[in-house]
Amino acid sequence: MDWITGMQAAIDYIEEHLTDALDYTDIAAQAYSSPYHFQRMFSILSGCTLGEYIRYRRMTRAGMILQTTAARVVDTALESGYSSPDSFAKAFQKFHGVTPTEARRKGVMLRSFSRLTANTLPVADRYMKGGYIMQYRIEKLPEMILTGFTEHFEGAPENRNGQMATFYVHTRPKQYMLDGMAEDPFTHYEIIRNVTPEGYDCTIAQRLTGYVRTHMADPTVLGPEFAGWYEHITIPTHLYVIAQTERCKFPTNVYLELRQKLVTEWLPDSGYLLADAPEISVCHWYKTDKSSRYTELWIPVEKKQ
Repeated sequence: MDWITGMQAAIDYIEEHLTDALDYTDIAAQAYSSPYHFQRMFSILSGCTLGEYIRYRRMTRAGMILQTTAARVVDTALESGYSSPDSFAKAFQKFHGVTPTEARRKGVMLRSFSRLTANTLPVADRYMKGGYIMQYRIEKLPEMILTGFTEHFEGAPENRNGQMATFYVHTRPKQYMLDGMAEDPFTHYEIIRNVTPEGYDCTIAQRLTGYVRTHMADPTVLGPEFAGWYEHITIPTHLYVIAQTERCKFPTNVYLELRQKLVTEWLPDSGYLLADAPEISVCHWYKTDKSSRYTELWIPVEKKQ
């Protein structure tokens, strides 16, 4: 058994026994290794210690439970390997940045540490994937109305960098007019709808005040030459998982990677499935403090039955 295969067997064992008392000797035995050598190899291949991995995965699970169920904190603490609520609360706050009680509040962002997996390339090219920390929250968003313009694209939303760059460049006048009417001109919305095996619709949008939306139909507001430029899109109330990119100058360059990790690494262990509803990205495009820009991903989800 090579090291990656043995490591995967050990990780599978850890994941199956997160609510049990884990012994390092039993974990290492899954890889036919001594505890010492296993821990050394684990840290080299994963970038974290064995103890950190177990703790981070337990805290990820605990955060999900407290945010989405009515489970008692003391019960969640015991299932996470803590003998007292106080020690659990300290570890929980250190990982998530909030207390277990605060985790239940609407809009609170929690952290998720994704499960490690081994890829399926030949042995010489293998490496460990996962171990990715992201902030997220699960929130039922109310109905909202966004105003924008739509283009239909062929292919999958995951492969749209070139298409979207062209779309944005060729529609600058429409974007500038939207920004001028928006509640917040530095917050931009992108809506993905009507996804089929052949393609999808993408809308560049803004949130306008009710007064502006009502009077846009008046030709004296925009002028008759702009008739039909924009449509009002009603986003129905729905449950979303919301994650954020890092703060950087161009978050649009990194949010597709976050989207992939959210769906492939967070979703499988979350107890949720992707739902048939609009997917939205919200770019906070600050003009003065460019290093603080970030994009939020709103991915529609529903509870597994």
